[in-house]
Amino acid sequence: MTFVMVVNGNRREEDGMRVVVVENLKNPYEGNLGGMNRRFKLTLNKLYAWSLVDYERVIMIDSDNIFLQNTDELFQCGQFCAVFINPCYFHTGLFVLQPSMDVFNGMLHDLEIGHDNSDGADQGFLVGCFPDLLDKPLFHPPENGTKLNGTYRLPLGYQMDASYYYLKLHWHVPCGPNSVITFPSAPWFKPWYWWSWPILPLGLSWHKQRWDDLGYAAEIPVVLMELLMYTAIIALTRLARPQMTKLCYNRRPEKQGVLVQWLIKLAGIVAMVAAYTIPFFVIPCTVHPIMGWSMYLFGVLAFSTAVINAFLLPPLAVLTAWLGIVGMLFVMAFPWYHDGIARILVVVAYAFCSAPFLWASIVRVMDSLQTMLERDLHFPRLGDPAPETEFSKLY
Repeated sequence: MTFVMVVNGNRREEDGMRVVVVENLKNPYEGNLGGMNRRFKLTLNKLYAWSLVDYERVIMIDSDNIFLQNTDELFQCGQFCAVFINPCYFHTGLFVLQPSMDVFNGMLHDLEIGHDNSDGADQGFLVGCFPDLLDKPLFHPPENGTKLNGTYRLPLGYQMDASYYYLKLHWHVPCGPNSVITFPSAPWFKPWYWWSWPILPLGLSWHKQRWDDLGYAAEIPVVLMELLMYTAIIALTRLARPQMTKLCYNRRPEKQGVLVQWLIKLAGIVAMVAAYTIPFFVIPCTVHPIMGWSMYLFGVLAFSTAVINAFLLPPLAVLTAWLGIVGMLFVMAFPWYHDGIARILVVVAYAFCSAPFLWASIVRVMDSLQTMLERDLHFPRLGDPAPETEFSKLY
């Protein structure tokens, strides 16, 4: 089987994969796309699939699909076949077509004249090109392997919405064959992002296929560099702890007004938030979820260690949120829930029970910062002679 990738004019073919480089099609409906939907600006490039006239049939698929079994029978479908995952519009995450330059040129003409488009992207445009698909017969592949002509509706099992899975935590799609899973979710929760699991546990199946096909060699160097960086932060922080203690305590109390004290407290809180935020943004987005979460937790631990030592905060109070995240991961990834409703209720209950501990940790941190400021009265400035105590006089 030859895989066709449509990207940005020439062609090259190697290792069974043919890469067709094309110019981006201008989206005349761009003004209708707003906010998050601007990610659909270039999806009209899918129309180039009709220009691949070297092939009898082409299956156009989005990258957020998981194939559960062989689907070669789709090449027997007609001139256009797609799945209805809602009552009104078919889905363009997977569709079968017969390439034709006449059809392709006709679609380009429709773009020029501003043909009706319900969503400003490829799905709305193609629904306008095949408005009567809902009335077409359901596709059943001939047993003799012959190719059909005409347009057909594909069974729902060729584009199973992952949402069906989360209701029961198993598949319950009555019309088969159950062959392909799609993730028509919010862009930040696509299965290739490491943080989408275990919030959406099915994403781990997507990564299993990637592990078997491509692997994660591209991300490993960055992960190793981050691992060394976090290890160095922990080591340097421990070595610098005595000097940090002096810098924190040895200030002149008369120069610390209310504003300065509040700024120091604010700096401590901002540092804690940064310790939990920075690792999230520096980890490669497409690493394996287990690797991503492990690196995130290790990064938070490294930065939190620096914050603890810099502001002399109680470790348990600073790491309460870290422990809460670890617990939440275990709760969400627990594999023996009866259904998705039970899973959601347990997660909500865990969050509810954890909230008082999180609030108590914040209060404890604020008290520790205040204590640190008050201790300045008992410590001289760095370099000043220590005050004589009653004990030293007796001595």
